Amino acid sequence: MEYIKEITEAEFINRPNRFNALVKINGKEEIVHVPNTGRCKEILIPGTKILLRKEDNPTRKTKYDLICAYKGDKLINIDSQIPNKVVMEALINKKVGKLIEYNSILKEKTFGKSRFDFKLEKETGEEYYLEVKGVTLENNGYASFPDAPTDRGRKHLLELVKVKEEGKGAGVLFLIQMEGIKEFTSNDENDPAFGEALRYAKENGVDIFVYSCIVSEKEITLNKEVKLSI
Repeated sequence: MEYIKEITEAEFINRPNRFNALVKINGKEEIVHVPNTGRCKEILIPGTKILLRKEDNPTRKTKYDLICAYKGDKLINIDSQIPNKVVMEALINKKVGKLIEYNSILKEKTFGKSRFDFKLEKETGEEYYLEVKGVTLENNGYASFPDAPTDRGRKHLLELVKVKEEGKGAGVLFLIQMEGIKEFTSNDENDPAFGEALRYAKENGVDIFVYSCIVSEKEITLNKEVKLSI
């Protein structure tokens, strides 16, 4: 998907809180919004080249969203609103092999006590619930999730098992918001409970999809499957 709004280069200075960052744009310091509540400490380092998306809402306190950052020569998208849009585009264009027969794509649908990102249906009425998780944590070509403990993410996985028990399809898609990834795993050191739930979900028939993205200063699109090691 192409970025519709204006994209501007800037330099990251610091992040006073999880919602905002201080950046330098054309030599001037300015506060911008960070659309990602994760830590991103290994990405948002003082002096890092970043990309800002200009927002035109007059009621906003900030003019820009910080959507991407360079880690060496690797461009990483950190906008937490992007993964669902990328996956929606991929589902419409039949890029997720196992899900190409699902023609109805509904967003934000509830099953049990959880709301999942997508509910898919075949013409036969067969249902499939899909949760999407954006991944920004990377080390030497190896990506992992989460970068901060997520009890909500763990509960999503357990609820997907219940979906399977009801005879419906269920899966979680980890969208790695960068290129050049060799392998993906759960971040057991950071959140062992999530890793345990992910393995439990896989053992009980929940599909685990992992895809990297092609990321440029103009767009981000789903690229190819990445090896899963959990």
